[in-house]
Amino acid sequence: MPILSPDALEFISRNPEQTRRVGARLGTLLTGGEVIALEGNLGTGKTVLAQGIGIGWGVTTQLLSPTFILIRRHTRHQDKNYFYHIDLYRVATLQEALDLGLEELLGNPGAVCVVEWADRAADLFPAETLWVVLRTLDEQRRSLTFRTYGDRTRVLLEKLRKELAGY
Repeated sequence: MPILSPDALEFISRNPEQTRRVGARLGTLLTGGEVIALEGNLGTGKTVLAQGIGIGWGVTTQLLSPTFILIRRHTRHQDKNYFYHIDLYRVATLQEALDLGLEELLGNPGAVCVVEWADRAADLFPAETLWVVLRTLDEQRRSLTFRTYGDRTRVLLEKLRKELAGY
């Protein structure tokens, strides 16, 4: 697990189950208002990572790929916060993303937003976004590169680094 800088971390996942567990570790750290932007080609594990994040956060329903619905809203038992699983694969323009009402969701303190194919509307995302780039290394292994550009997400990344590496 190379530590690139205080603003970046690369993790090599050996299989989908490990990717889901990394997501779950991240999900336990989310308190509301976080935006997690996922980018990567088809089959790199974006949905698997999103499922893990949702599990760690405490969603009460199964996280399915929202490709055809675009936005799925989930809840958890302990509060009235929402978990939005958003997929921009079918969004062709920034205006289409705006028409979905993403500006109202991204960064909402009562919600966590995990967005697949986020690079399709990158201009909409707040500075305090944790970006995760997923790449295929082979049939099972994936590279997950976490990058942050703000103080709040830098703290989140440091907590995740400690969760994953133990230091």
